[in-house]
Amino acid sequence: MSLPLLVAIVALGIALSVAAVHFTGGSKTATLSGTDQAVSRFAEDFPDEIVAAVRLTADAGTAFLDIGRGRFGIVHSVGDCFLTRIVTPQDVTILDTGDGNTVSLRLADFTWKGGRFRFASATDAQGLLKALEPQSFGGEAA
Repeated sequence: MSLPLLVAIVALGIALSVAAVHFTGGSKTATLSGTDQAVSRFAEDFPDEIVAAVRLTADAGTAFLDIGRGRFGIVHSVGDCFLTRIVTPQDVTILDTGDGNTVSLRLADFTWKGGRFRFASATDAQGLLKALEPQSFGGEAA
């Protein structure tokens, strides 16, 4: 078999594989339709957790769920699926805000490092920032 023919066959095979993934939904990005879907998706993986409040990002790609005792649940879209995590302030290695509506966080978890999340309101961003910052228990007055 000649080299040009072999290159053409390989290129055609790669193009067909990429097209098959795209047309079967592999390049679709999942979004949350609302807070109810975020709670429902989180409950699939953590059925015993009770959600007190939900903060949804502006692009509806991530939800932060207050589950009490200083813990937060995260529902984040990855491709056409969602990943879920429970995090505490101790799991956060970097926490920063760019503007009033954006929170950047980096997690110690090697399977998902976190990201930059933009909220529709500064209230949601600041609430999450305050809840996830490390707590000081060094004898300060409350």
